[in-house]
Amino acid sequence: MLKLIEASELTLGMYIHEFCGRGVDQSLWKDGFLLKSEHDINRIISTKVKELWIDVLRGKDTKGCHKPHSVDFAPTDTGISICKPTFDQELTRAMRICSRSKIATQKMFCDLRMGRLLETAQVTELVVDISNSIIRHPDAMISLVRLKTSDEYTFMHSVAVCALMIALARQLNLPPEMVLQAGIAGLMHDVGKAAIPAEILDKPGKLTDQEFETMRGHPQSGLDMLQISVHFGPEVLDVCLHHHEKVDGTGYPHQLQGAQISLFARMGAICDVYDAVTSERPYKKAWGPADAIHRMAEWQGHFDFDIFQAFVRCVGIYPVGALVRLKSGLIGIVIEQHKESLLTPSVKVFYSAVSGKHIAKMILNLSTAGGQDRIVSRENPKDWGFKDIDQMWSGLQTGKKSHFD
Repeated sequence: MLKLIEASELTLGMYIHEFCGRGVDQSLWKDGFLLKSEHDINRIISTKVKELWIDVLRGKDTKGCHKPHSVDFAPTDTGISICKPTFDQELTRAMRICSRSKIATQKMFCDLRMGRLLETAQVTELVVDISNSIIRHPDAMISLVRLKTSDEYTFMHSVAVCALMIALARQLNLPPEMVLQAGIAGLMHDVGKAAIPAEILDKPGKLTDQEFETMRGHPQSGLDMLQISVHFGPEVLDVCLHHHEKVDGTGYPHQLQGAQISLFARMGAICDVYDAVTSERPYKKAWGPADAIHRMAEWQGHFDFDIFQAFVRCVGIYPVGALVRLKSGLIGIVIEQHKESLLTPSVKVFYSAVSGKHIAKMILNLSTAGGQDRIVSRENPKDWGFKDIDQMWSGLQTGKKSHFD
């Protein structure tokens, strides 16, 4: 259980989960550690950080009842109180989580390739970190994991599907244990690709029929790997095996139809495809997030309709990163969703289609615009010659360099 305390309340034996604010150079501290030294206490107190999170289940608690002072809290269905940060604040946290996740997932694939058992406690801890980020601010993590390079796709795709599965499970109001299992299933869904030869997995061009058949074997390979461990539940195994099934029976490996496909596998199919089509690959350009939603909605017989509608409520009709045109003629990038309305996100406008010129950037919250402006279309950045669109909402330099190293 996490508790927010003041730095002045620190005592030896506490387990520090995370610092609040930006007064500590995070490179000086590893994430999550037991406080064993008075020297470390003095170092922390000497910084500008006034508050931090401790885990009272992994270390000492404070004496008496701690009051949260002037911090907003959002009680979660896991019993943890999470500080509600802004989008930008959570984006910084999410990047650290993604960096750790990439390393952990690379090790996971390597272990599986070598026939070693996975350390399931680390898998669970990783999923909990991703889940807590989504609880604090879902737009940040879900949007960030889309910005992976083609070279890191195999590993970060697993992290992205994990995040999307958690968000979708919460949207479906599944109980906490099922949300956790959904996240684990998302993280493990593609582990069978560890058995695919690199020359096929990373091939920049179209696969031959024989290579495609080899690739289609990854669900069964993943199941075989995970069955060695007794720690993964049936839901996780099922998603690993059946995330390429389609409700009309044209999927693989078993051509299951409709209700024959489990709830988690139907969820996994949507999350897997969405991240795949919105990611840059050696052999294809990424679709824009809004285009992906629009096109996926047109695929008859592919997805469960009700679950897909819930997924849209997670990411939005115009997800973060979508380029849109407003009724006023202003063009901007969606930077944040509105919890109660899919049609009124916050948009950072920077160009006028009326004058054909760039304008000073400003953020319009369409939910408070009083009907004065609204989205009338999604736009293709290439049609306007816009570059570095993702940098406008994320603040990150885009291109070939990974954000997660």
